[in-house]
Amino acid sequence: MLGLMMPIAALASEFDAGLHTLWEVLWHQSGTPTRIVRWENDMRVRFTGTNLAVHREHMMEALRTVAGEAKVKITDVTATVDESTANVTVEILADNALEDNQPCVTFLDFKTETRIDSAQVQMRDRDAWRCAYHESMHVMGVRGHPAGQTVLSYFPWKIDGLLPLDRVMLRAWYNPRMQGGMTPFEALPVLADELVATMPPSQKQASMRTRDAFYTDTIRQMHSYANGTGDVPQIVKRSGKSTSEGIRYGRAEMSYFLGIAYLEGATVPRDATEAVRWLERASAMGNRGAQAKLGGFR
Repeated sequence: MLGLMMPIAALASEFDAGLHTLWEVLWHQSGTPTRIVRWENDMRVRFTGTNLAVHREHMMEALRTVAGEAKVKITDVTATVDESTANVTVEILADNALEDNQPCVTFLDFKTETRIDSAQVQMRDRDAWRCAYHESMHVMGVRGHPAGQTVLSYFPWKIDGLLPLDRVMLRAWYNPRMQGGMTPFEALPVLADELVATMPPSQKQASMRTRDAFYTDTIRQMHSYANGTGDVPQIVKRSGKSTSEGIRYGRAEMSYFLGIAYLEGATVPRDATEAVRWLERASAMGNRGAQAKLGGFR
């Protein structure tokens, strides 16, 4: 449980910070809110590159840890002859490869933004140890870089293992309630409920009230953001990698996601009028998903 012996006020503050972290992880650093993508098949890992004897065991331990939390089967197939058996490749590069501000990177391949088909991890030799758990989280489909207490943060909370919020994310990401392709407002309740489950019984009711207030405040902020009148979310500002194009696209996506939220009753009560209003806004900004949804109303 999160901070079982902590004072009530500190526990409540930690819970609130955890909610913000779980929301931020649903944003790409370019300024765009993302959908849920995850593995539906077993993972088969192949290691290539330099100095594998030093890094292979540690990286495989990190991958096994995240896959274990997600209950996804994972196997090291480096020794097999047929390279096509792997759907996850980890490449250790020379120290002069990549960039100093991005010494490790994960590329996810998916034909549709629902199921991960394959993943490729690249990391520099001298940075492989500190990158292992961070990139392993990305391999599982968790794409954001929240500032909270998680190995996904750009800030060095921890590098050699998972933190409690990382485990919350992975359990929620691979919870039966979660489905590939879910929008942020569909995914947020699953993430938040997983966090509530970590609280001591005496704090669960208060945590659920905090959760519901967080939903209301987040929806209000996203109304302003999608309308182009609100601030860019802090996670986007902190990443230092947002682009004007990414933010413009993010506003269109958020308009669509709000439409889906009101249509499905995800995080907010169902409201067909609000759903159509946001879908029309997204459609006018060129969002094809919104255009398709609106076609179903006519």
